[in-house]
Amino acid sequence: MSAPDIDTQVLVVGAGPVGLMLAGELALGGADVVVLERRTGPLTESRASTLHARTMELLDQRGLLEELGTPPAGGPGHFGGTRLDLTTDSPYSGQWKVPQVRTEELLEGWATRLGARVVKGHRLTDLRTAPHTVEATAEAEPGPGGAASALRVRAAYVVGCDGESSTVRELAGFAFPGRDATRELLRADVADVEVPDRRFERHPGGLAISARGPGGVTRVMVHEYGAPVGRKPGPPSFARVADTWRRVTGDDIGGGAPLWLNSFGDALRQASQYRRGRILLAGDAAHHQMPVGGQALNLGLQDAANLGWKLAAEVRGTAGPGLLDSYHAERHPAGRRVLDNIAAQALLLLGGSGTEQVRSLFGELLREPRVRAHLAGTIAGVDVRYAAEPGAHRLVGARVPYLRFGTGADTAEGPGSSFAALRPGRGVLVDLGGRPTPVLAAVAPWRDGRVDVVAATPEPGGAAPEFTSALLRPDGHVAWADGTVPELEAALRRWFGPAARR
Repeated sequence: MSAPDIDTQVLVVGAGPVGLMLAGELALGGADVVVLERRTGPLTESRASTLHARTMELLDQRGLLEELGTPPAGGPGHFGGTRLDLTTDSPYSGQWKVPQVRTEELLEGWATRLGARVVKGHRLTDLRTAPHTVEATAEAEPGPGGAASALRVRAAYVVGCDGESSTVRELAGFAFPGRDATRELLRADVADVEVPDRRFERHPGGLAISARGPGGVTRVMVHEYGAPVGRKPGPPSFARVADTWRRVTGDDIGGGAPLWLNSFGDALRQASQYRRGRILLAGDAAHHQMPVGGQALNLGLQDAANLGWKLAAEVRGTAGPGLLDSYHAERHPAGRRVLDNIAAQALLLLGGSGTEQVRSLFGELLREPRVRAHLAGTIAGVDVRYAAEPGAHRLVGARVPYLRFGTGADTAEGPGSSFAALRPGRGVLVDLGGRPTPVLAAVAPWRDGRVDVVAATPEPGGAAPEFTSALLRPDGHVAWADGTVPELEAALRRWFGPAARR
């Protein structure tokens, strides 16, 4: 067999936000990674533009917020069209508006600075697995002579981040059970129209949403109760959007200039497995859901954060048994929970007059502080808690609390917070006792580039810490806190592989 055009450790298919986030995480973890993208250039429209608190935390943990700047707040949140205060315990409480094209630009720049290679203008056509590798074939756009050229990539692992119609998922034979859409929301960005802003405005015949954005462009979204879901490939016609808008609202937008058209329904599917041998799925390739309130994008970015450091450790040869399988074990239930949440929202949002009583009751429930906090935490992604051993500290499995440090650490610069300590993409043992302990001695065999130690004191006047010592995973979840030394050593072996020989 002839040599491939590209040899790499990990091939990521899809250079949307999820694929680029994963590429950056892999490169940060020391893996050689190539990203394959069928587009030849950036998006010309902004699709998913809402970032939630947990995603903002992840960007902070990688030092990307300074480059991003402070994005505009996204206004009040909602659950199925009912206003919901998204206040949580995160320093990035609420929701933030970042155009998808800017998110991709930020993540691509980060990933490529770390050494990831992005190959654009190539469409995946074939995958062939061998005992130790996967070979992918992709076709480039036809050249000047009219013939398309093929590119062959050999990798140890392939990850499909190529969206809800994933070619990777199809070629690799992943089961994708669920249901097709029964309701549909039409969407258009339109210039040269004057319509009032509408926030989940319910009419006898349907639901209407409109908001004027930068440059005078108005985004309209409309659902007509009982209307059949469009079956034609591609976006809806502007005539269809305008006719539906007129029937629902009585307003005429037909004289406007459509800049972008699409539609999305309430389909609900999830891959039965997120990993099949050397092929894995992340983002919409792993789960297809209605993009309500930006949850689909944020769910996918959090998939990437969970998978990246684990797959990097696997290809570097430092992963312990079962580390890579923990990706499915942790993210499949997290995805299922979000899909159930979105299904409930879709029913409230797109249901007709038969759901009015449910919406009314739900509005009453949202005035209860515990109900509001529960749903806000779910939408924001800050309540994700991975499984922990019985009797473990209550933080184990949860995301690391934000904690500012009052003194430097035993590193040259001294990270200023628990988030900043994670920027190198390694595990971190945070000790707030400020002196050598058996805990610090126990972690020594893993201080070979896998785990850092930060010895610091909390910032005076800040929030009281919930632990004295804690082991943090690279994705910002707590692996161990204030337990015994043998429990710490077990957590180190589980998440960071065998101890180095002394």
